[in-house]
Amino acid sequence: MNQPRYPFTAIVGQDQLKTALLLNAVNPAIGGVLIRGHKGSAKSTAARALAALLPPIRTVVGCAFNCDPDAPCDACPTCRQPDRQVETRPAPFITLPLGATEDRVVGTLDIQRVLREREHAFQPGMLAAAHRGVLYIDEVNLLADHLVDLLLDAAAMGVNTVQREGFAITHPARFVLIGTMNPEEGDLRPQLLDRFGLMVDVVAPTDPAERAEVVRRRMAFERDPHAFAAAWRAEEDALRARILAARERLPHVHLDDDMLAFIARLCVEFEVEGVRADITLCKTACTLAAFDGRTHVTPDDVRTAAELVLPHRRRRQPFEQPHLDRQRLDDLMRDLTDTPPNAEGDAPEPSPDGDSPPADGVEEETFAPSPTATPHIQVVGAASPPRPHGRRAAATQSPRGRYVRAVRDPHATDIAFDATLRTALGRGDAHITIQRDDLHRKVREGRTGTLILFVVDASGSMAARRRMEAAKGAVLTLLGDAYRQRDDVALIAFRGPQAQVLLPPTHSVELAERALRTLPTGGRTPLAHALTLAGEMIARAHRTTPERPIVLVLITDGKANVPLDGRDPWHATLDAAAHLAAQPITAIVLDTEQGVVRHGRAAELAAALRGVHIPLEDVSAEQVVRVVQQTLK
Repeated sequence: MNQPRYPFTAIVGQDQLKTALLLNAVNPAIGGVLIRGHKGSAKSTAARALAALLPPIRTVVGCAFNCDPDAPCDACPTCRQPDRQVETRPAPFITLPLGATEDRVVGTLDIQRVLREREHAFQPGMLAAAHRGVLYIDEVNLLADHLVDLLLDAAAMGVNTVQREGFAITHPARFVLIGTMNPEEGDLRPQLLDRFGLMVDVVAPTDPAERAEVVRRRMAFERDPHAFAAAWRAEEDALRARILAARERLPHVHLDDDMLAFIARLCVEFEVEGVRADITLCKTACTLAAFDGRTHVTPDDVRTAAELVLPHRRRRQPFEQPHLDRQRLDDLMRDLTDTPPNAEGDAPEPSPDGDSPPADGVEEETFAPSPTATPHIQVVGAASPPRPHGRRAAATQSPRGRYVRAVRDPHATDIAFDATLRTALGRGDAHITIQRDDLHRKVREGRTGTLILFVVDASGSMAARRRMEAAKGAVLTLLGDAYRQRDDVALIAFRGPQAQVLLPPTHSVELAERALRTLPTGGRTPLAHALTLAGEMIARAHRTTPERPIVLVLITDGKANVPLDGRDPWHATLDAAAHLAAQPITAIVLDTEQGVVRHGRAAELAAALRGVHIPLEDVSAEQVVRVVQQTLK
């Protein structure tokens, strides 16, 4: 007997998450749901429980497309057989692995049938397998961008079109798309966030009684899964019947013009870019009405839908996490419902008695743009330009990355044998021969990115605070683009007797904000220890990913006054710099020395590092970011 899944109706709390999943179960055209939350917040449990809740599907025995027997797709050979047999089976639940190739997802040529029967045949992929069910992606933010695009296109259009060697095919692909992610692992790009119909942020319950109930139910399920599932079967059956009734009711739900204008004004007020939010809001509001047993959309439907549709689409400040100000939503709802749709309403007044608490915001720290011009970059201690180790390599040119797709290349050395063989088979020759024009090259995608390591002087007083603030602003700015570039950022600060790793390598803005919330300053200047600590971090990075580019950004005036292993502080610093110079890195020294009399130690240090020396009169986050980005171009 198969192990039952944890019942959907047994999940404690998480009402918004359950609502978003149920709405997609009723109407997959909403476009799926993205579930953001930290580990242990029931993301995967809820997604898998939904699959068991979906009504069973009728299909033909042996059908790989999960066709409806009353409306089979043209591409399905099984459903065209005269002696086909119909069966009822559970709705499919397909988990997409992070290492999946494009052919595995969308489908490709069936090589075995071509060899055996000498005719073109299509081998369906995971999109066909998920039709009329659920397609689940854990850690969707770590999935290759082009695969995310494919999935979201199919989820939005309900069909999958495949064009391969000598044939093209289109088949239905209507499924509930569920993606989960931990924001500490990096976020999705805004373009991809917008493509998900709904988004929910989930957190573990903070009420002790609720947490205790979660544990109690989970332990009961693990002790006897079948008995636990049986205890919740009545609730599961009732909810399943409600989903079926809502599906039948949905085509009859009416959205009048006034309500449509109301939705459009709401999207304008929240400064949502594009009209995808308007369309999804309409679909979601209609689905809410159908699920509630009504055929007319109300303002309450729109308000509930807005909390799921708008947070990840509204224009945000840099580093601001997706959220929706519920107090403002209440005020706008009150204002819009009191104002005729075509009238010019006054700006909404704050409500003193709003019921919903404001959503948690993200504390922001603003660094004003520096009035100084772009600093001149001077190479010290080298006759040729700096080594290009810090420059980004294209994401699809990694020799060790994952094989994601194939391209025709008569001179290929990293041969994609599957695509090459399919092309040769496609000619239909009696004897299979592979010609040079059949060769395909593997396109690989690596996740190496660049490691940007900041080493910042935190000794002293006012100047140190400015340096640390500039470093923090630069770290957060660079992390804003880290997901797309696959970059990691780290920060080492040195003050007092030794240096300290304040931020280990990460591409998470959220983790960096927490780690850098307090920035200690003051004390002496252990510069030699800071470079030694940086060398250890760089060595670990090279052992893990040898091909990874590394950029070292040292922000200092070059003054060292803490000895290392009994050696003179400055000589120990130069020795540590020479050791770093032997590593395949790009070094940038941002010189913050000020005053009439200057010793030029930072320039000497840059020469020892064989790097770039940039004097800065007034260090700022904008200048640091500009220098780093110029280096990475």
